[in-house]
Amino acid sequence: MAWKTEWKKLAVIIAVFLGCFYLPVGITRFDNAVSESLHLVRWYAREHVLLCLVPAFFIAGAISVFVSRASVMKYLGAGANKVLAYGVASVSGTILAVCSCTVLPLFAGIYKMGAGLGPAIAFLYSGPAINVLAIILTARVLGLELGIARAVGAIGFSIVIGLIMHFIYRKEEVKKANGQIAMLASRRSGPESGAQRTLAQNAVYFASMVGILIFANWARPDVGSGLWFQIYSAKWIITGFFAIALALMLVLWFRKNELGQWVEASWDFAKQILPLLLMGVVIAGFLLGRPENEGIIPSAWVIKAVGGNSIRANLFASVAGAFMYFATLTEVPILQGLIGSGMGKGPALALLLAGPALSLPNMLVIRSVMGTSKTIVFVLLVIVMATISGIIFGMFF
Repeated sequence: MAWKTEWKKLAVIIAVFLGCFYLPVGITRFDNAVSESLHLVRWYAREHVLLCLVPAFFIAGAISVFVSRASVMKYLGAGANKVLAYGVASVSGTILAVCSCTVLPLFAGIYKMGAGLGPAIAFLYSGPAINVLAIILTARVLGLELGIARAVGAIGFSIVIGLIMHFIYRKEEVKKANGQIAMLASRRSGPESGAQRTLAQNAVYFASMVGILIFANWARPDVGSGLWFQIYSAKWIITGFFAIALALMLVLWFRKNELGQWVEASWDFAKQILPLLLMGVVIAGFLLGRPENEGIIPSAWVIKAVGGNSIRANLFASVAGAFMYFATLTEVPILQGLIGSGMGKGPALALLLAGPALSLPNMLVIRSVMGTSKTIVFVLLVIVMATISGIIFGMFF
């Protein structure tokens, strides 16, 4: 048995050595791909970690510490009212407007607190997919029909995929619901977590953190006028207002030990999620590069594969979109370029429905939260449904 273990170690060492020995350093495409991966992870660290992920980690930590498990189970649990649970989860993106990575701490928070698989998945998909500005920008730049199809498809996808996931793992969910019912019954007479503050105080506390997340990341519009631009011009004033309000609440409403628990819970989410995200961004940058910059995979291959409205083109667009990393709103100019190079409207919709909600970094984190099996099923459902939607849309447009 010991020799078998040693042979495995030796095989790993040999494989690593051969990889280093034959490393294609000096080949232009490989060197460019390495450079792209480093450029992308630097951009990600500068643009997303501090303003997107850090607030999301603190919101997730607050959910796990200050929101009672009973409340999460009551409204989003496996046995919760389906209309209410899926309705809330499916429109969350219109409020949060986050990307596929920023939604992960929030998803992990509600899932670990007892949210049912279906509502949690609906929230996970809808968070980045139903972004009001992205949908408006899609309609203005890529056409009204694509904008409407994206909005309808994103809301419908979140509910349908959540329901299918619940059905596939229904035995597990029934067992989970029964356990939650028993837990709720045992806690009915006891105080709930967060009882030191009123419901209104907790709502204002969470609203201030969501406000920081939203306005700190308010994107610059392409037109220098209108309400959206005015909000963008005052984004740091608004963000500062929410930050000051949050600081006052922390001083006046929270005990020292509660703040310690909050920071510890937020740190736990950061430890679990951030390394996987950064590793995923490096890999995605190496494979596909940044907008208008190639990775190891030539962009000509991608353009050729998504031309027209064939089944193959729609499937490739769905798969490519699922593994690429899209920062919020960047998918629109990328698609504008691809459509100008011959991409069909069907594959464009397929990429819009699969891309913003998924990415390789996103998948790595989802796997750490709910396991390999559920992650694979979720990804396949998104790809299949995006492909079918693209085929149907391409038949009419």
